[in-house]
Amino acid sequence: MASCMVNEMMYTRFEKARIIGARALQISYGAPVLIDYPEDMLDPIDISMLEYEKDFIPITVVRN
Repeated sequence: MASCMVNEMMYTRFEKARIIGARALQISYGAPVLIDYPEDMLDPIDISMLEYEKDFIPITVVRN
């Protein structure tokens, strides 16, 4: 039996920007950060980009 791989969703650049922007807004309003990040990293956009790169953002995209 072949092992099942989860299909990794590929996002367009517009979806990626929307996901990172929405998560940065959540962080700026006090949402807990889901990863360890350097103390000198203060910008919510940088933190959300780091979360995106490590695949920790709890946001999904629904396409119609």
